[in-house]
Amino acid sequence: MRYLLSFAILCFAFTRDKPAYQFYNQKLKAVDYQKVLKEAEEADVVFFGELHNNPICHWLELQLTKDLYASRKDQLMLGAEMFEADNQTALSDYVSGKTTDKEFPKQARLWNNYKTDYRPLVDFAREHKLTFIATNVPRRYASAVARHGLASLDTVPTAQKAWIAPLPLTVDLTLPGYKAMLDMMHSGNSKPDSEQAANFARAQAIKDATMAYFILQNRKPGTTFLHYNGSYHSNNFEGIIWYLRQKQPDLKIVTIASVEVPDVAKPDKANQNLANFILHIPTDMTKTY
Repeated sequence: MRYLLSFAILCFAFTRDKPAYQFYNQKLKAVDYQKVLKEAEEADVVFFGELHNNPICHWLELQLTKDLYASRKDQLMLGAEMFEADNQTALSDYVSGKTTDKEFPKQARLWNNYKTDYRPLVDFAREHKLTFIATNVPRRYASAVARHGLASLDTVPTAQKAWIAPLPLTVDLTLPGYKAMLDMMHSGNSKPDSEQAANFARAQAIKDATMAYFILQNRKPGTTFLHYNGSYHSNNFEGIIWYLRQKQPDLKIVTIASVEVPDVAKPDKANQNLANFILHIPTDMTKTY
């Protein structure tokens, strides 16, 4: 009788629990964090697709980084959308200990939420002497593409083209991710013309292609490259991954996508096949900004 009562209390407590997140696999079967970690340990490249203002994403990014380091040691490399290629020297100098935490913000363009959300990752790399790659295209070039198309990159000085994926760039606007972006823009109240909308998608593509380029330029055989980026850049195995596959189709890639849902115990079928692992977070989770 006492056993049955204890079991009933345990079940009641479980049903009243409020989990902050739940991982699901590609087919929306619930999996635990250890399953995600195991797959990540065996990958060449891991994409953690985050929601930029979500604290659960940032906390789990740090946990995954720590746990991958525990097993991979100096065979772990890091990279991030949040740092642009022309800031690589500043990032490397800070991570290697050549500069201080006061100098780094003066030498690099940092996101407004750097201190709360990305500094823990950079400081972990600094503490353990890990390579950290600034993979993103400088924003000014993506902005130029959004306004004037890919032709705007033709006038970029040769030396500065080193911060961009090799040109000319192939952009397939029929890929589902880019097509969905175009459809979303055309469905709004303020509808851009077709070329404006296409240039916006091309700006996304120059970011994806550049991030793929710098991952491949820096990744070494036998290492695991953990990349942090907005989920849209790797959702549906497109974006950055599409460009990686054009160059190295045999890479073992593991993707994590992040979504917000009313109830993490009830995955939305629309998110099936979004990634190898889909991180579900409550919609009302507090935000970092």
